[in-house]
Amino acid sequence: MDFLTPEFFSGLAAIILLDLVLAGDNAIVIALAARNLPRHLQKKAVFWGTFGAIALRIALTFAVIWLLKLPGLMLAGGILLLPIAWKLLKHEEHDPNITPASSFWAAIRTIVIADALMGLDNVLAIAGAAKGHMGLVVLGLAISVPLVVWGSTLILKLIERFPVVVYIGAGAIAWTAARMIAHDHLVAPWFDARPWAPWLLDAILVAGICGGGWLWARRAQRRALA
Repeated sequence: MDFLTPEFFSGLAAIILLDLVLAGDNAIVIALAARNLPRHLQKKAVFWGTFGAIALRIALTFAVIWLLKLPGLMLAGGILLLPIAWKLLKHEEHDPNITPASSFWAAIRTIVIADALMGLDNVLAIAGAAKGHMGLVVLGLAISVPLVVWGSTLILKLIERFPVVVYIGAGAIAWTAARMIAHDHLVAPWFDARPWAPWLLDAILVAGICGGGWLWARRAQRRALA
């Protein structure tokens, strides 16, 4: 994948979309960790905590990209992404159990550790969307993580007002999962011999996740009204 090509920009857009949709909880954790600090230290803690979180997430993503080159692991990674997409559509509440930090360095440590633990789904999705392009990983994370940190309230309101955003994100994750599965070394020869098969897998997984999530939401509404 070269820079300034349609494939590069589509991959970058996918990474930013995935991180914005998946990382709402991370923004809440950052706010909680820094809320007990004096106001003049809160912005500094958020900035340096985010900087450390970006650096650690880039390192983790590079490690995952390297691991995904091993036969079978991209197939496993694609399968693991599917419940992440499904969980996103179920709107499950997350309880990170983060207590406010009492000092500047404690807040930074809390932000970095919490982001690493809660961002594993992001790392897996971004590694799949990047298709081994390290520059794309760095640029995508450098753009999307600060957007999540400083625009968390706006992002959450946008998702609440336009639920389709969540479906688009879940569809992007399912599409990424399908691409990872089809490109794994163990099954790639079978898919390469049947050019229609990757497209069929894309359609099945995206329709299955988004359609299943929509049906689940409809049934949940009916149960609530009953």
